[in-house]
This record gives sequence, C-alpha cells and structure tokens, in this order.
Amino acid sequence: MSLKHKLKNNELTLGSWVTIGHPAIIDIMASAGFEWLVVDMEHTSIDLTMAHNLIATIQANGMKALVRVSKNEEVIIKRILDMGADGIVVPMVKSCEDALEAIDYAKYPPVGKRGVGLFRAQKYGLGFDEYKKWVNDELVIIAQIEHFEAVDNIEEIITTDGIDGVIIGPYDLSGSMGYPGEYDREDVKVGIQKVLDICKENNVPSGFHVIESDPSKLNERIEQGCTFLAYSLDFFFLGDAARGGMKKVKRSLT
Repeated sequence: MSLKHKLKNNELTLGSWVTIGHPAIIDIMASAGFEWLVVDMEHTSIDLTMAHNLIATIQANGMKALVRVSKNEEVIIKRILDMGADGIVVPMVKSCEDALEAIDYAKYPPVGKRGVGLFRAQKYGLGFDEYKKWVNDELVIIAQIEHFEAVDNIEEIITTDGIDGVIIGPYDLSGSMGYPGEYDREDVKVGIQKVLDICKENNVPSGFHVIESDPSKLNERIEQGCTFLAYSLDFFFLGDAARGGMKKVKRSLT
C-alpha cells in the first residue's frame, strides 16, 4: 500500500529525518526498515544538488522520499517536486491560507497553480501525463504544526482538501510559546494534545517528530494515537551510539 493510502486510512507509518547530506547515510538508515525518510532543507546545509541525490538514493532503497522544504514558497516546492520527491513537509503552516498556498505550489491546475517543468519527476519529458496523474493520486503534502497559532487553527488546517496529514514540531511549537525546547511543559503538552484530539475526531493522521533515539519515546507517541511518526534523526542515532559505547568502555577501564 502506498504512503498516500496509508495516510488516508490513518494507518501507522514510521520514518526518520536526514540532516547529513551524503548517500551513505541513506544506505545505512535503509537497513533499519523505515518506510520513508525526510530530507531536511530547512535547518541544514543540504542544498538542491544534495537533495536531488538523496531523493534518488532513498527511492532506490525502496523508501518514500519526503523533503522538508526551507519554507512555504513556490520555487523551492516546485523544484523539489520536479526532482521526483514523493512528498513535502511544509514548515510553519499556521492557517488554512498557509495550507492552501502549499497545495497551490505543489499541484498543477486546475487544483493548484504549479508551473510545468520537465525534469526527473516527469522522466525528462517522456512521462508528463503519467506524472500529472501521479500528483493527483499519490503526492503527499504534510503540514508541520510548530506554532501556537497553528494549534488554534488546527481544525481548519487538517480539513483543507489536499493536506494529507500533519506532523508536530515540538521544539518550534514550544519556542512559539516562549519556551524553546521545553516541550514537556504542561501548557505545551496541552497544545500538543489538542492537535492530537482534533486530528482523531476528524480521522486525520497526526504526526510527531520524536527527537530522542530512545524507542520508548516513540512508543509513547504511538500510544497517544500518532500514526505518522518520524523516529529521531541521523546524527542522534550516530552520536547516541558513539557516546553510549564510549561510556561503557571507559567504565570498564576504571
């Protein structure tokens, strides 16, 4: 079953986050069994050329390639999609208007306003008609909920036709409330729970980026009802394993 259909059916789907712009990272993470990976272009040094290579490598490893674009902006969205990404994660969606903008930039007329280019996604001009149908049937658009205004407007965001699900960004959400990174504060947790509850009421996939590499943290979000879950990110997996191993080694030497 495709990612689009799993989201439509609100089935659990697990992925992760890529911040290091090298194909070897993808090859290694593919062995873990993720269904999709998000290439982060908002908070990393990954440029368009790197993104192109990472998208192709993710797909070659049998996973769906999503890209968190740098902003909700026409040119970056159409360029990423023309590279063949399976979907986009759009940061700082705060309202229905923001959601509609993302849809306009991602989809061709008459649904949206995306300009037509012939690049990798369209098989360099040989498969435009096929791709046009794919955009309508399979393209995934995820709204990132990371501001208190988005929490206030969550129902109108998730009921916007063309939005396939949402993912909560806990760091920025807590930051918008004046407490960057303190997403265990009670008022931040109340905002998160509101998003989850309204998504559940509307049978829309609620997502969460679980930053920690501790699998128990992922299980907590599954128990909360999240179905579109990003499990940690490349440098946390690497760093936590290295630090944990060295700590054990040093203890054994004392």
